[in-house]
Amino acid sequence: MMERQDAWWQHAPVFDPRDFGAVGDGVALDSPAINRAIAKAVDAGGGTIRLSAGTYRAFSVRLASRIRLHLEAGAVLRAADPPHEPTATGGYDLPEPSPAEDFPYQDFGHSHFRNSLLSGLGLTDVVIDGPGLIWGAGLVNGDYEPGHLPAMQAGVGNKALALFDCQRVLIRDVTILEAGHFAILATGCADMVVERVRIDTNRDGINLDCCRNVRVENCRINSPNDDGICLKSTYALGRLAMAEDILIRGNWVSGRYQLGSTLDGTYRFIDEGPEKTANVTHRTGRIKFGTESNGGFRRVRIIDNHLQGSRGLALETVDGAVLEDVTIRGLTMRDLRHAPIYIRLGARLRGPAGTRPGILRGITIADVEAHQSFSSMPIIIAGIPGARIEDITLRHIHLQQPGGQSARIARQRVPEAIASYPDPECFGVDLPGSGLFARHVKGLTLHRFTVNCAEPDARPVAWLQDVIGGSVETRHLHNLTASPAIHAEAAVAIRVRQNGRRPFKLTQGPRYLPVLPEDAHG
Repeated sequence: MMERQDAWWQHAPVFDPRDFGAVGDGVALDSPAINRAIAKAVDAGGGTIRLSAGTYRAFSVRLASRIRLHLEAGAVLRAADPPHEPTATGGYDLPEPSPAEDFPYQDFGHSHFRNSLLSGLGLTDVVIDGPGLIWGAGLVNGDYEPGHLPAMQAGVGNKALALFDCQRVLIRDVTILEAGHFAILATGCADMVVERVRIDTNRDGINLDCCRNVRVENCRINSPNDDGICLKSTYALGRLAMAEDILIRGNWVSGRYQLGSTLDGTYRFIDEGPEKTANVTHRTGRIKFGTESNGGFRRVRIIDNHLQGSRGLALETVDGAVLEDVTIRGLTMRDLRHAPIYIRLGARLRGPAGTRPGILRGITIADVEAHQSFSSMPIIIAGIPGARIEDITLRHIHLQQPGGQSARIARQRVPEAIASYPDPECFGVDLPGSGLFARHVKGLTLHRFTVNCAEPDARPVAWLQDVIGGSVETRHLHNLTASPAIHAEAAVAIRVRQNGRRPFKLTQGPRYLPVLPEDAHG
């Protein structure tokens, strides 16, 4: 894919928007000139639109097939402030009619694309690259807050870059700041590469909705108020479609820092200084599947990524989708504000009448280190009654957390929260396992699982309920005082071992199905 991309644009003609009336002084409105340059390049069969050093104030820039937008060093494409009153002209392009009009199961931001700083619909061969900056200063972030214009208002823009039904897309080396609701929203796109992109934004970083054959690699994303890299499968195409064949590798994702501070090098924490956030526990910045989960997810690889000061990894299907064949390895996490790993099959069922719970199966997660994890939220793997998660493997998992939780928490019951919004907090209580809470699972393998608590913790290392088949092997449990170390209810055929040797004693009662230790399997 990369070779095909390079072949067409490396020798394409170059068009300078200054030749079409752009000024680049940050005052003049330059989007009409940029769009004229794009139209001229289209007439020539394609070309490079080169933004030289300067600040180009712009409303909507309309991309086209076989167009490369190149931002040179010192070039800033700045989103202009929208008119305060609704207008069909003189602001950002109006939202186009959505193919999802009959399927209103996703929010406004996921349903319309033209109302953006940069947009492309139904295009082929699109490149956005260079060391310059895309600054969404005039975009709204979709929140309905006093003093903020609503995203649905005519003339308002809410995304830095929106691509719909595009093929062969390359986004490389650019920096995106303060990008509204989405820095990059790709919907129904195929054969797409996003690499070496820096994003520091107030809401979502990269959203891939119903996309296939995508690589996101070596990007740096700070998004304290929403997700860093997020896979979704909505009805935005007007039909069901999978997000599939996706590689996410070598990225740094954070929810820890104030807006813009990862770009200027100051790295200011959001919980310090005059801009501090009141509720630091809600900072986000994670890698996530969902929440919108209608079409499904499969064949996704997440390799060698780092999460810092954020929520952890989330795999969610709550709207009827299949989520399967996912491999995750080489994940390091520090200063987490939520569960390090959250795997949830639920029944929110935001979809057409008759939508039933989905399927979540075939997930392998290996070589994970989570430092300074959140004590009250262990790894969570939670299905619902009648819909078990299947075939989950976690290998070489090391959790380091403050600990200090009491035996009272270890005894409390956890609500099912079947139809709740999927979030580690949806259960409404601190969870009774220090390292793992697993419920409604068929086929669970936990191999070389290590938990290190700074303070003594009275919860079992693993709390298993309605777990059918599998094995649990723990190693190097530090400051865990619970006896027995694993709690199991209604669990069948589970091999349980510590340090590869003798089995644990397991909690059971007369109403529980038997738990089979290693020796019972011969």
